[in-house]
Amino acid sequence: MVEVRSVPCMNAENEATSYANNSLLQNTVILKVRPVLEETIKEMLISTGFPASFNVAYLGCSSGPNTLLVLSEILDTIHVMCQQVNQKSPEFQVFLNDLPGNDFNSIFKSLPTFYENLKKD
Repeated sequence: MVEVRSVPCMNAENEATSYANNSLLQNTVILKVRPVLEETIKEMLISTGFPASFNVAYLGCSSGPNTLLVLSEILDTIHVMCQQVNQKSPEFQVFLNDLPGNDFNSIFKSLPTFYENLKKD
């Protein structure tokens, strides 16, 4: 059995030094790699077909606003592809994983807005 002596965790969302308040660089990178993400998803859907369900395991997602940004990019790309080939969008399951000490409450609090934005798109 491996002994864990110390487990790092992110600062709380309301702290000035939290990831949620200091992740602009990561946000910029996420937006810049969008074409690569889109192309990867398109190739995967073309090679495997359009599944009825789609699972996303987001490892190392943290607990800031970028978590739902990445998921939104994935969902949008799949939805657009499905529309282009006249397919029904799949059902999605998303598994979020990060350090055990991270507080995911901020993500859960932002889900209603996330769902509203999905409905608009």
